[in-house]
Amino acid sequence: MKYQEKINDAFSPNGRLSSNIQGFRPRQAQLDMAQAVGRAVKFASSAVIEAGTGTGKTFAYLVPALLSGKKTIVSTGSKNLQDQLFNRDLPTIQKALNYTGKVALLKGRANYLCLERLDQLIAMGVLGDKSVLNDLSKVRKWHSSTATGDLSECITIAEDSPILPQLVSTTESCLGTDCPNYKECYVVQARKKAMDADIVVVNHHLFCADMAVKESGFGELIPDAELVIFDEAHQLPDIASQYFGQSLTSRQLFDICKDCNIVYRSELKDLAQLGKASDHLQKVVQDFRLLLGDGSLRGNLRELLNNPKVVEGLSKLNENLDFLSEVVKKSLGRSETLDKIFERLAEVKVLLKKLSDTTVIGYCYWYEANGRYFGLHITPLTVSDKFGEQMKSQKTAWVFTSATLEVGGKFDHFCQRLGIENAEQMVLQSPFDYAKQSLLCVPRYLPDTNKSHTLTVLGQLLKPVIEANNGRCFLLCTSYFMMRGLADFLREHSQLSVLLQGETSKSRLLEKFIAEPNSVLVATQSFWEGIDVRGDALSLVIIDKLPFTAPDEPLLKARMEDCKLQGGDPFNDIQIPEAVITLKQGVGRLIRDVTDKGAVIICDSRLVMRHYGATFLKSLPPSTRTRDLNKVIKFLKTSGEI
Repeated sequence: MKYQEKINDAFSPNGRLSSNIQGFRPRQAQLDMAQAVGRAVKFASSAVIEAGTGTGKTFAYLVPALLSGKKTIVSTGSKNLQDQLFNRDLPTIQKALNYTGKVALLKGRANYLCLERLDQLIAMGVLGDKSVLNDLSKVRKWHSSTATGDLSECITIAEDSPILPQLVSTTESCLGTDCPNYKECYVVQARKKAMDADIVVVNHHLFCADMAVKESGFGELIPDAELVIFDEAHQLPDIASQYFGQSLTSRQLFDICKDCNIVYRSELKDLAQLGKASDHLQKVVQDFRLLLGDGSLRGNLRELLNNPKVVEGLSKLNENLDFLSEVVKKSLGRSETLDKIFERLAEVKVLLKKLSDTTVIGYCYWYEANGRYFGLHITPLTVSDKFGEQMKSQKTAWVFTSATLEVGGKFDHFCQRLGIENAEQMVLQSPFDYAKQSLLCVPRYLPDTNKSHTLTVLGQLLKPVIEANNGRCFLLCTSYFMMRGLADFLREHSQLSVLLQGETSKSRLLEKFIAEPNSVLVATQSFWEGIDVRGDALSLVIIDKLPFTAPDEPLLKARMEDCKLQGGDPFNDIQIPEAVITLKQGVGRLIRDVTDKGAVIICDSRLVMRHYGATFLKSLPPSTRTRDLNKVIKFLKTSGEI
């Protein structure tokens, strides 16, 4: 049987999937997508596929991948989806197809327990309070039974526990083959498994990190594959930009100081100068952070370097790095860790020099600061040349899929950002009956935005709808100011259970939202995508306004200026397409299943008053529309008849 026939056969009413997977129903859109993936494999070509929610895209790309017998990398947008794919979807398909190839899960090194760091912490004690010490004992207990060392499996500690950064290595701090624990190293074992496997599941961050490493001529983490599939591909351009750029962060510098102190206190106790020099560098790093200003900041590094105090601070940082380097140099050969620190210091000094010269064109120079943290970044304005080159350089099939890729019926924006040429393009509509299952409302009489009373008026407008629905609502905001303000308003003026992003972990918030009646989850960016709440628990999604990124965001500003220089229109070419994709993600939280019903309220009259509103509406699911909030209440209170 030919390859394409095998794909058709697997999805047929009496095929492998129907026979072996309970509840599987053949869907035409799913088969169409599987055939497109099959064509990409057969001709080593590219395919860009938008598959609406409920299409069953995971099966649609996994089946042709497994049937092809080719070395395949599946890359996902988040670690959550990566785990779900590896632990749930992949085993289901393997079993149904009787697949005998090897599969592997590979994450970045920050996800795996570093045995060398664990030994150091046990020997020296941990940094932090008693709860951190308590978490260390939980990790030690878990370590005795883990086969993978993947810290996400250690469910007895919180996902944001302060012990975690102390237990993992970074590319800079890893001792590699010189490490006494190299043979047992979980990162090495995971990579070896990936090299030997036929199907490897990674995430976009790791894939792009590997691409950047290949570009610089070093080794590679991910084996070369004949088929590469990106799920949640809409996230890829921004993630790729991070990895083709360079960053110097306070975390890197603090890590160097901490590792110097560990060497001084455990290996080279006669080297008091090492301890003093690293303590002094730590103070200089903290002083530099204070020069940037208070609160959460993002800005243009070129403008920042016009400030003489900042230039002086960078110079002081450089001097102290030089001094620490000289101290380390005198003891080279006495400690493997110290030898590695010397290399790290050299890399940081080169990077600092690059960051001080902001004249190179085609890059955005920007900084961010938050709490004790700061980052100085050089990011390319486009990755289309680098990504496009990689795609042309090997005989590989490339598949890009997501529920949100096209804008106004076209894929131009996405393809241009990644340098994708001559790809088969396909839009597969969701099987859901949006006209019956959902209502889209842009309310009348909305308050003007950015006025002092906007928040209160909006709260008063929305409260009756949320109460009529007994909560069961996601209130998705485009700023932290609106998020906190609306949460405070609802807490003060209603009996609803208001859950606020940031007050506990993301997974705990979702558990509480599903378990507690009358819940409203008020959130910003991280809840706009990748969240799957089905059934009655969620039947109302409210979005405070169109999600345009603030035009003063440094990276966006630089891309817009570059677009203008090239004769483009930044608003139409960059801002609208990106806002459309984000809005589609937010709206997509509502209808997750054929039995779901509910309403989406978008509190932004630009959708109906501005000419570009049509582009947004054309890209959204075909819900029934209204401007009357009373109709929304009626729809939510009845069985869904309008």
